[in-house]
Amino acid sequence: MDVPFELHIALRYLLAKRKQAFISVISLISTLGVSVGVMAVIIALAVMTGLQQELRDRILGSNAHVYVFKTNGIADYHVEVDKLLKVPHVVGAAPAINGKALISAARSEQFITVKGIDPVLEPTVTDIGRAMQQGSLDALRAPNPDAPDAILLGKDLAAQLGVGIGDSVTLLTPQGTLSPMGMIPRTRRLRMAGIFSLGLYEFDSSYGFASLDTAKRLLSRDSVDYMELRLDDIFRAPEVAASIAPQLGSAYIANDWSDMNKPLFAALTLEKIAVSLAIGLIVMVAALNIVASLILLVMEKSRDIAILKTMGATSRSVTLIFIMQGLIIGVVGTTVGATAGYALSFVFDRYRLIRVPIDVYQVPYLPFTVLATDFLLVVVVAVLICFVATIYPSRQAARLDPAQALRYE
Repeated sequence: MDVPFELHIALRYLLAKRKQAFISVISLISTLGVSVGVMAVIIALAVMTGLQQELRDRILGSNAHVYVFKTNGIADYHVEVDKLLKVPHVVGAAPAINGKALISAARSEQFITVKGIDPVLEPTVTDIGRAMQQGSLDALRAPNPDAPDAILLGKDLAAQLGVGIGDSVTLLTPQGTLSPMGMIPRTRRLRMAGIFSLGLYEFDSSYGFASLDTAKRLLSRDSVDYMELRLDDIFRAPEVAASIAPQLGSAYIANDWSDMNKPLFAALTLEKIAVSLAIGLIVMVAALNIVASLILLVMEKSRDIAILKTMGATSRSVTLIFIMQGLIIGVVGTTVGATAGYALSFVFDRYRLIRVPIDVYQVPYLPFTVLATDFLLVVVVAVLICFVATIYPSRQAARLDPAQALRYE
């Protein structure tokens, strides 16, 4: 198979033996530098992307996509459900009530958020139905008027309290009875009816779900606080939220999941950019190694370059020889680094090797997700940097004067 003259010379120089072995070692070090840099960037992008997507999926599994409030209150949520389901892209709607309480059991006590839900409609907007580990949502509905009210607790909260299905817990809420001594907090005993795990530590350790009627009594509410919506496309949430008021009236106010969690995702995006730039400097250092190795090669091969020129090689051919040499280093290093980065990311994610504190990061392990766009961007930029690194040494080689180089030979 015929190969271009310039490529043949470039490969000969890269694979130098005997007295030119030093050049090969420098080329190998440059290749390893590019490989390590590309691998580090891909792994860094994978962990930041994985963390973003994992947090997003867990947040959207625990929360609705859009929240709808009404300035004059929601008197009949069934009517609102019918209205909201007619909005384009809305596939689920459910009412909710939120309030704070102190929950206590024999072992411990914790401050929690009590969320009142409709057991039938709530699974259409969150993943609570699939998240039940023990018990069921239907258990929130009392079998008879004399039965005690029920509550569902997150698995971490239940473990902290040391309670299980059928145990009793006591809830103390700020809303109480007015007396001559002031406001007396309301205390109520509830039956543990189920344990859920939504995968988000904030919910699993500090949330309790009760029926709407129970939450109204506990929190002294006459109506639901807001409506929750689930969409067929999460990325249409800002558009749908903006369309609620024009379609249903100015009394409606809507917020979407991206707006409510904007600080978190903005911080993760900024961190992803910062980490990528910082680790990308490794590729720049590797590019400097390529510059150094090519300059040394030009100095070492000045006699060979002069002979090539006297035999008819043009300055363009000499330039191409050294550009090809740098590109070979860059392409081989990028290929090895990209392959290693993808493989390590897959192994780390598949076997969940890196564990982190769940109360800090909301997830028990670091997820790794390699996006095709990130992967291609890193590969293209790495090869481009290596190409730029070859320009100066190649031009210096092309400018070499054969007479000067051979004067003392």
